[in-house]
Amino acid sequence: MPHVLTLVAAPGGLESVLVSRCRAALSALGANPGAPDWLAEGEAVDIPFVNAPAELAAAAARTALEDAPVDAIAQPAEGRRKRLLVADMDSTIVTSETLDELAAYAGLKEQIAAITARSMNGELDFAQALHARVGMLAGLDVAALEATWQATEMMPGAATLVATMRAHGAICCLASGGFTFFTGRVSQKLGFDHHVSNILLIEDGKLAGKVAEPVFDRNAKLATLTRLATENGLPMAATLAVGDGANDLDMIGAAGLGVAFRAKPIVAAAARARVDHADLLALLYAQGYRRAEFREG
Repeated sequence: MPHVLTLVAAPGGLESVLVSRCRAALSALGANPGAPDWLAEGEAVDIPFVNAPAELAAAAARTALEDAPVDAIAQPAEGRRKRLLVADMDSTIVTSETLDELAAYAGLKEQIAAITARSMNGELDFAQALHARVGMLAGLDVAALEATWQATEMMPGAATLVATMRAHGAICCLASGGFTFFTGRVSQKLGFDHHVSNILLIEDGKLAGKVAEPVFDRNAKLATLTRLATENGLPMAATLAVGDGANDLDMIGAAGLGVAFRAKPIVAAAARARVDHADLLALLYAQGYRRAEFREG
């Protein structure tokens, strides 16, 4: 089966010598690498190959790259362009953990961020960790939500990722263990078709310290991916899921292309594809989009 290895770096960061190293690594596997096809000069390139598993090819490329800040994604060449995107929000589509930033207004950022980190590393049950963190914020004025939103920044490449995929007919969904207050605003800003997340309960203008049941968790993310694929008549091979935390593992594993994005170690180790260095444009290059095909969001 024909495969393709995609290398992605920051603009100007992908030198020809690095491409040559990766082609040599593929040759050593007996993968018969083809000629490089530049998707964006100095930034992204495809190297076709055969006769080697994708995971082995990607691992060989990463070894050949040594410490160079270049990502390597290998996959079957057929069906690369996905028709459904399901993306995590915190530390994926936005640069921050919104719950941690919200906690700063209660003077609890450090304590709550520590729980978040353990949850995202898979050390704590997600629902239990969410209830504990939200409970600590009981009584916080709702004005803190808007203040947190105003300080929230989009991940570089997020707007272009969504705009480009939608322009080519894909459906885009934001699926977060965070809160609808934020996913609704991010979804509207970037043009997602759908958003699903948890609902913070509010009483008399203050956080009640509770979320509505059921909690939108790891299982719900996977269910969202499979539901949207079924509703739109898509095979799982035509789906793309991206996230960074343990609650993203199931949807990343089930998607046709599952990407661990600047992920926690437990996620990066389990995912078939990972982006450690580049921004979210890497997800477009991984689908074979050329820079000239990008749509700005």
